[in-house]
Amino acid sequence: MGPTQEAFLDLVKETRESKHYCPDVVWGSLQTPAYVRAMLTLVVDFLETPRDIEAGVRARTARAELFGKDGRTYTTLLGEQALRCNIGGSEVMREQLARVLESFALPGVTLGIVPSRARLHVFPGNSFGIFDGKRVEVELFGESPTLTEEGQVRLYEKAFGLLERSAVYGEDAKALVRAELAALGR
Repeated sequence: MGPTQEAFLDLVKETRESKHYCPDVVWGSLQTPAYVRAMLTLVVDFLETPRDIEAGVRARTARAELFGKDGRTYTTLLGEQALRCNIGGSEVMREQLARVLESFALPGVTLGIVPSRARLHVFPGNSFGIFDGKRVEVELFGESPTLTEEGQVRLYEKAFGLLERSAVYGEDAKALVRAELAALGR
């Protein structure tokens, strides 16, 4: 996990404008160390790769240090399911949801939530990130493709724009996060 997360950190450092869609889990740059640890443990166990989880935790959480720096912007959409998907247990999720609530105020971050009952304008797909409008990273169980062909990047930009139409922002989005925190007993 260390080399993989370090390579991704390098990409994030080079990027000025990024867009992310995460329907089922919290976007990596907003993850708490405990959530990252639980997530990477699931990945390592599934893929049967070396267990260098702590190196992965350090690299993934280092991305948050870039918020508000050098004019970077992050437009992120989380599916409501991402707030409910139990990664690491109730305590990890309480901490993670509190972090999501704090994230609405991060410099350069626009955070929207796509409610599970929202009318969609495009069919649901996998998590993906768009980097400076030139590169798309798609997250899959196996090999996760990097797309740089202009037509493919435009297709993901179009999908992102349609997903944005289904999202809620500001107080409406915070209310969804607070409801999930309340469901966990906080």
